[in-house]
Amino acid sequence: MSSYAAIWTAVRLPHLIDVTDFSSNRFEPVGPLAWLDGPVPSGVLVGVALLTPPLGVAAAVGWRYRVTGPLLAASFLFVTTYRNSWGQIFHTENLVAIHLMLLAVAPAHHLWSVDGRLGRLKRPADGDWAVKAMAVATVTTYLVAGIAKIRNGGLAWFDGDVLVHQVAFDNVRKRVLGDVWSPFAELLVANRWLATPAAVGSILVELGAPVALVNEWVGRRWCFVAWTFHIAVLLFMAIVFPYHLLGIALAPLLPVERPVQRLLGRFGPAGGGGTSDYA
Repeated sequence: MSSYAAIWTAVRLPHLIDVTDFSSNRFEPVGPLAWLDGPVPSGVLVGVALLTPPLGVAAAVGWRYRVTGPLLAASFLFVTTYRNSWGQIFHTENLVAIHLMLLAVAPAHHLWSVDGRLGRLKRPADGDWAVKAMAVATVTTYLVAGIAKIRNGGLAWFDGDVLVHQVAFDNVRKRVLGDVWSPFAELLVANRWLATPAAVGSILVELGAPVALVNEWVGRRWCFVAWTFHIAVLLFMAIVFPYHLLGIALAPLLPVERPVQRLLGRFGPAGGGGTSDYA
């Protein structure tokens, strides 16, 4: 997750700092930055944005994690929130920010880290609570999205009419503005009968997200359905949720630690080939 934050911020760096050229009249701070009276100095934004990728790398390898972990969470939250304060509010990276904040206070560096190899870790720590908290966070974002659909579209959402109009409007707007649009959108609009099962399916995935917490068997299957849901969003609306499509958002619900533990077991608890006093 720290690696994702580092790569994402590096790739999106021009987009994150181009607001320095915007008129201050467009600035409407949201979320954690709602207290701001006006834009921050350009140097502050550029400095934090440039610092975020190396912080992500440092946190990912566990170097001085008790410092770099919280700093990464804070810097990522700042640059994404600040960018959202200039008009269109993006929500594709909200879950990343939440996961990073949970990891920032978790003993994420106790399994494998540069600090561990250098002998800086002194005692084991149980990080299961952090994984469970991230799983709950993932599920909650889907649940909130489902509730929002019902609140905004009402029962009309279930017949697919709202979905068709949403897909059509989004793609027409993108074509007019010269943005990337989906060539598959016309298929859904022309065959409106497809919209009903698609709309019902999306609601079931989102409102039914809490079932993923029941047990691992159910969680795996919900994760697969949720992943296919994002594939459909990509195909019909050209909206990319990279954190979800790469499976990182769903990782807390899956036993991804097992292959890692087997790999670490071959080299010792910290890759050092022996016993250690940290997990």
